[in-house]
Amino acid sequence: MPSTAPIALGIDRGLHTVLVRLLACAAPEEGCALLLGRQLPPAAEDEGPLWQLERIWPCLNVWPESGARSRRFAIDPREQLVAQRWCRPRGLAVLGAAHSHPVGPARPSATDRSLTLAPALMVILGADAAPLAWWLPENGAHPRPLPWRMGD
Repeated sequence: MPSTAPIALGIDRGLHTVLVRLLACAAPEEGCALLLGRQLPPAAEDEGPLWQLERIWPCLNVWPESGARSRRFAIDPREQLVAQRWCRPRGLAVLGAAHSHPVGPARPSATDRSLTLAPALMVILGADAAPLAWWLPENGAHPRPLPWRMGD
């Protein structure tokens, strides 16, 4: 993951559609994926970097209790290692993770926050089918929403 917190999350419309459909198709369970991309330099001196999503890495929800997968998710750590190895020669990085809340809002739950090693990027697809991007800062500070920068 890049070292500097993003000011926005860039994504093209086609990849945005892939992300929404991938997470939604896991319902009634929570779907999950890794977000691959790169950090772009700031557009202006007083801005932070834009993180640009370039690939969605689909993952299986491996939460140990299958009956709880409608409200919990886990990504196999081995899957994350494979994604990281795939990224390196392509100049990409694992920027964060995405998951769905099939029956809830698109905001990080207390469980999401407690199980995430911050700082981290998290994208959540809520029950209303609108994904929101979140930055989870260190030290238990409140997550802050990130704006999307849609490309063609």
